[in-house]
Amino acid sequence: MESDLVNTQIRNVAIVGTGLIGASWAAQYLASGFDVIATDPAPNAEAELRMRVDEAWELLTVIGLAGDASRDRLTFTADMKEAVSKADFVQESVPERPLLKAKVFAQMDDVAPPDSILASSASGITMDSIQSGCKHPERCVIGHPFNPPHVIPLVEVVGGAKTSEAVIERTMTFYASIGKKPIRLRKPLPGHVGNRLQAALYREVLYLIQEGVLSVEDADIAVCYGPGLRWGVMGPSLQWHLAGGSGGMHHFVKNFMDGFVGLMKKLEMPDVTPALMQTIIDGVLKEANGQSVEQLAQAENKLVLELLALRAKAGRTLP
Repeated sequence: MESDLVNTQIRNVAIVGTGLIGASWAAQYLASGFDVIATDPAPNAEAELRMRVDEAWELLTVIGLAGDASRDRLTFTADMKEAVSKADFVQESVPERPLLKAKVFAQMDDVAPPDSILASSASGITMDSIQSGCKHPERCVIGHPFNPPHVIPLVEVVGGAKTSEAVIERTMTFYASIGKKPIRLRKPLPGHVGNRLQAALYREVLYLIQEGVLSVEDADIAVCYGPGLRWGVMGPSLQWHLAGGSGGMHHFVKNFMDGFVGLMKKLEMPDVTPALMQTIIDGVLKEANGQSVEQLAQAENKLVLELLALRAKAGRTLP
């Protein structure tokens, strides 16, 4: 079965669950030139899906559409078995509940073609629990995007104990082929990697605000006008390589790492109280300055695309 999974070409993609994440995935796959069949049991799901795809299409046009990309290649059915039975690749994005995902995967596994891959957008659930009821767990894998999937390139790929290595490799290749930046997680962890990194940073943000060191607004400024600017260009380890000067990372480790380790040991967990949460809420609303979440998201997406375009122009000079 593994050789078939490696060699089979992906043409048809099924989207199971068409909320915000599922709809964004649908738009991404349509823009990449695939036939997409989507399914969701919610009332008005098809109308809401098509509306969200239309909203995403303008940005996707800026990013660049495949030559055969078309929203006309999207079909919808309320019957999940019908959707999955024709798919070469399935992207599941149902609500983040372990029992529900395990049930949905078992149902998909019963009807999906034997050489198809079943991928989950799960952000905090490991594949071990999701694939637990499947007869063919070897073709089940996590493909966790960052929101919105049609804008942010990162996808975290990680299998469960029973996932085939060939499936993981093919999933990585597939995501890369549609312009994503897939990363391979060698071990399953709750929250995967990206959310854990966000949690680690935000823990310190909350601590600094609670200690009265700075305001919510200044904490955001400290991140996005300081290290955040650099992290949009290269990651923290490569940044330290630059910080080491001509001696690079070797010089940094020799001369500065002890100081950073000492600082790490002093980091503390904040006391996440209702009062602290109200401080955060008040600070965020002040920062938003009357702009709606939708307006802020549109502005963010536009700037992210401009940054990605600059990175593309830089070519091979950046990793």
